[in-house]
Amino acid sequence: MTYLSLDEVEALAREAHAGQTDKAGRPYAEHLEAVAEGVRARGGGDEQVAAAWLHDAVEDDRLPEAWLMEAALPRAVKDMVLALTKRPGEDLEAYTARVLAVPGARLVKEADLAHNADPGRLAVLDEATRNRLRAKYARTRALLGLSGG
Repeated sequence: MTYLSLDEVEALAREAHAGQTDKAGRPYAEHLEAVAEGVRARGGGDEQVAAAWLHDAVEDDRLPEAWLMEAALPRAVKDMVLALTKRPGEDLEAYTARVLAVPGARLVKEADLAHNADPGRLAVLDEATRNRLRAKYARTRALLGLSGG
């Protein structure tokens, strides 16, 4: 089977998230790109970079899970994306346990958390939201066994 190239995965992710913005009102694709770059900077391979581009696509209802399962992607990429997809009503402990159980997913989540917790991104949010997110990210990092913040 011929798999989608990283350029094709990036293009699909950008198209899927077109028009979506983050909490700060920035184009969502900027977050995806930062996570993909963060994965690469942390030594992640192409499969992890592909998962970084797609890590929020199913969770944000931008691409259906059925699309992901049929896509020309390695099983490892699909498994990471599904591991990184938080389910409605799912508690953080169950979510992080799943991330830890899937090879490669923890590194993608580490890059995701690093970008989400970037002081420049948080600075534009109101104080209550900023504090809530900082606490959530710190708890997630702890559950994943990640140091620092």
